[in-house]
Amino acid sequence: MKKGLLIGGGVLIVVVAVGAYWFASNVDSLIKAAIETYGSEITKTDVTLDKVEISPTSGAGSLSGLKMTNPAGFKSDSAFKLGIVSIALDTGSLSGKTIIVKEIVIGSPDVTYEIGANGSNIDAIQKNVESYTGSSGGSSSSGGNGDDVKLIIENLYIRGGKVNVSATALGGKSLGAPLPTIHLKDIGKKSGGATPGEVADQIIKAVSNGATQAVGTLNLDKILGGATGVAKDAMEQGKGALEKGKDAVGGTMKKLLGN
Repeated sequence: MKKGLLIGGGVLIVVVAVGAYWFASNVDSLIKAAIETYGSEITKTDVTLDKVEISPTSGAGSLSGLKMTNPAGFKSDSAFKLGIVSIALDTGSLSGKTIIVKEIVIGSPDVTYEIGANGSNIDAIQKNVESYTGSSGGSSSSGGNGDDVKLIIENLYIRGGKVNVSATALGGKSLGAPLPTIHLKDIGKKSGGATPGEVADQIIKAVSNGATQAVGTLNLDKILGGATGVAKDAMEQGKGALEKGKDAVGGTMKKLLGN
């Protein structure tokens, strides 16, 4: 009897050890698959990622070559291109349903702001995300289903980004403006974790506001001769932010985070 228990216990330990090794050795591919699958489903675009490198012991790592195409109806090659994204995970949370991310730093992203007949590509992506999460009036609901893995992101920074403007009316002229620094804190913390849809909702809203205000500094309304209401709205929002002397997205971030 005792021998049988010992053998059974030994087998269990081996199974657990093998399972832990498999998870640790495959964490990179699991994260890559999750980002591409959730990202594409939530934004209704094609989200691809070249490489993920995460240390299963320290939780530090990086993502490289993340790209998001534009939604249907837009012509530019991509909406977002991210070079290197550094990430720090709480490794103790990886096996649970709520993963804690200590920090994400997105450095030097390229954002393409394409002006279409019915608004910008960034507006369209934001609407897709809101549709996925079931949000209305800019506030997100649970989104997805109850079995989704949830996330708590303690700090997320977007730094050194650039907004490139694309519009047929520009006649091939290239215009760009710096994307204001974005800092989101404690995403999902109050609710015990946010679904991927809720996380995407907050990030896209932050980037959308920053991009719109960056584009507003370019005086597109003058360049386009008042050709689009989108350009006029962008210019007015950008001027308003500059006149107040505040960080271009600071006030928006406070509203998003309820601070």
